[in-house]
Amino acid sequence: MSSDVLLEEFEVLEAIYPTELSKLSERDIRIEVEPEEIIDGIENLKLALDVHYTDAYPDALPDLSIEPIDCEISDEEIEELIEGMKTVGEENLGMAMTFSLVSHLREVLSNLVHNRDERRRKEEAEKERLALEAEEARTRGTPVTIESFNAWKQKFDREMAVRKEREDDERMKGLTPKEREEYKKLATRLTGRQLFERNKDLATQDDNLIEEGAVSVDITQYDRDAIPEEDEEEENQVTFSDSE
Repeated sequence: MSSDVLLEEFEVLEAIYPTELSKLSERDIRIEVEPEEIIDGIENLKLALDVHYTDAYPDALPDLSIEPIDCEISDEEIEELIEGMKTVGEENLGMAMTFSLVSHLREVLSNLVHNRDERRRKEEAEKERLALEAEEARTRGTPVTIESFNAWKQKFDREMAVRKEREDDERMKGLTPKEREEYKKLATRLTGRQLFERNKDLATQDDNLIEEGAVSVDITQYDRDAIPEEDEEEENQVTFSDSE
């Protein structure tokens, strides 16, 4: 490789990357490479591309290496970036190829940034979905089944019994012995609903209270408009006395 050819390429690269390029030696340079587009909320992928030009360059690929600059990138991703640049370099053998390698690297970094942004959006959407489902489940509550209702009812009845017993104890403390006795009688008296639930035949037992021998009355017999035929015949008959 002619040194004049390499110097000419260095001059072009320095003009294109005035702040990004550092010349390390006559055959080594470092170029800081960033994506073509920076996305808010996504870590910027800034890399240092080290290029070592061999004697066979540009008929052979230069030696390439990448180091991250204040960013996180996996070894697998770095290996993929280098392999991609090698593919581009093989397509440009025999000519100055450094600019093409850097351009390809910038494009791939842009794709990585977009992929990370898309992954972040999906993760945020998934978090929102899970949060929404959790809120709906909280407000909707647990579906009621016969078993769950019975279990709740038993627990509720126990809690109410304990609460009533506690309230009764508090109420009894302020009563005289006579008042306590009256209160106990009232507390043990069954309500109408309790009586009905205890003996559901109570409503039909009233029929048994009718005195034996009682006669039921048919009120139709006392319908004044219903005049017996016999009475009508008697009214139409004429009687004569013996004197006539």
